[in-house]
Amino acid sequence: MQMIRIIFLAISIGLSFITNAQFIITGTVMDSTTREPLPKASVFCQNTTLGTVTDKQGEFSLSLKSGGYELIFSYTGYQTQTIRVTDNNKLEILLVKEDKSMGEVFLKNTYEVADGWDKYGDFFIKNFIGSTPNANQCVLANPEVLKFYFYKRTNRLKVLSTEPLQVFNKALGYNLRYQLDSFVYYYNTQINSYRGYCLYTEMEGDDSLKNVWTYNRKKAYEGSKLHFMRSYYDSTLLEDGWIIDMLDEKNDKKFNKVKNVYDTLYYGALDSTLEIEIWFPRKISITYTKKEPEPEYLKKMSLPKSTPYPISYIDLKETIAITQNGYYYEQKDWINQGYWSWKNIGDLLPYDYLPD
Repeated sequence: MQMIRIIFLAISIGLSFITNAQFIITGTVMDSTTREPLPKASVFCQNTTLGTVTDKQGEFSLSLKSGGYELIFSYTGYQTQTIRVTDNNKLEILLVKEDKSMGEVFLKNTYEVADGWDKYGDFFIKNFIGSTPNANQCVLANPEVLKFYFYKRTNRLKVLSTEPLQVFNKALGYNLRYQLDSFVYYYNTQINSYRGYCLYTEMEGDDSLKNVWTYNRKKAYEGSKLHFMRSYYDSTLLEDGWIIDMLDEKNDKKFNKVKNVYDTLYYGALDSTLEIEIWFPRKISITYTKKEPEPEYLKKMSLPKSTPYPISYIDLKETIAITQNGYYYEQKDWINQGYWSWKNIGDLLPYDYLPD
């Protein structure tokens, strides 16, 4: 009995160590041609509150909790660079100067919509920030940096930004600095996609306001994609209220329940990389059973009021790797429809968010 207690204690300590473990990323950011250091270059983890700037020698250091992160390096006049990190590392980052080519001039003269914000601004806000109750409390502080392009032949809208977007999320208590690579809306399919890099900072507020933000964040977390990823990583999908169904192989209108979501056909267990992998050969539906769908969502999707649970539909182009903090990659291989497609920037939480 004593030996069993010792073993159990050792396992508990080990799990506690993994949960609280941290690693450190250090490095130098330099010009790729001259190798001169770039002071005050921005270094941050995508979709987190974790960031810093380089010192006079172009050096930086970040202490990160266990999990996966996409490090973003940016400097005015240079191309942004990204590197995925999961463990201690010392980096040498060589940034390349931007090349203002004639292609950009051609793009502007041919496709840019002169009154783009007046024509597409509200549409962009609803499809990028969102139309949820939380999104409705967001403010885009610098809309003038957006450029709108319409491609008539392919019937699509493309939005670019000359500077990072400044979004104030008054519902969740975050200021967002979003480096928008591009936003594209395909009118023929009514599907949009956007790419970019976001750094969160906490808003200042009194205790009563912070309590409101804490409540709203917890509510936004429940049933979110971040929640799902962490549940899959922790092997607690069933306990946390998740159900996965997969499209029938012969009937494209029928979904069948995946009886064992940890079957090796769909799931690669935790290994030395401290990551899990998931893969489904056909479209899946993900149902969260511990929350009723919001009335605004039902109205948006023209669903009956009796709809019991929010459901998202996912296509996986390739295998997805998930880390402890809920970060997953490659993110371009995960395509949302349904409930999670309704949840945009205004409802996202940073990867370092932890509910009470």
